[in-house]
Amino acid sequence: MIRAIVTDIEGTTSDIRFVHQVLFPYARQHLESYIRKNAQAPEVSQALESLRQELAQPEAGTDQLIEALYRFMDEDRKSTALKALQGMIWQDGYVNGNFTGHLYPDVLPALKQWQAQGLTLCVYSSGSVAAQKLLFGYSDAGDITGVFSDYFDTHVGAKREEQSYRNIAGKLGLPGEDLLFLSDIHQELDAARAAGWKTVQLIRGEADPESVHPAVSSFEQITPETF
Repeated sequence: MIRAIVTDIEGTTSDIRFVHQVLFPYARQHLESYIRKNAQAPEVSQALESLRQELAQPEAGTDQLIEALYRFMDEDRKSTALKALQGMIWQDGYVNGNFTGHLYPDVLPALKQWQAQGLTLCVYSSGSVAAQKLLFGYSDAGDITGVFSDYFDTHVGAKREEQSYRNIAGKLGLPGEDLLFLSDIHQELDAARAAGWKTVQLIRGEADPESVHPAVSSFEQITPETF
């Protein structure tokens, strides 16, 4: 019996184009000025120190760090430090009303229904927890953070690694067979299934011929009680 549902964001609850055409360009445009202005702020300083450790360059200066961050963006590297800094920059954008977090219209009704049924709802995304909360806190449908009990990012591990899902199950205190993971990426679902989870793939566009997971095109087509 499914007791908790964990959902991805990009391509699952939200159009991946929002991330790539709105959020990423906004962060890139404001990255250098934000870091130079806020380098001494505790959360920024901590992220920069984490970046130095990631680069194995403990003496790296601001110019080197900014250069590395641009390179990470070009490589689409899943850097925890980069994700943290992007989240800080996006917060300014959300708060200032420059954009709202995209949400497919079928998502919120399903989440509310599952919550009413007593299911625990969580998020697992490669974006930082702070960025996740911003997207849902300033979504097209308003602040919907109240429907989620917990948020997970790459601190629990990479999304294509089986151990990451075992780590989440441990944090939730539930066996894998009681957990359902929703994602548009079959490699992520493969890892979740290897950890004993149930899986559903969201296909918002073209079919995925390499996938072996149950597939739907909308949250309203998901019936947790059938698992």
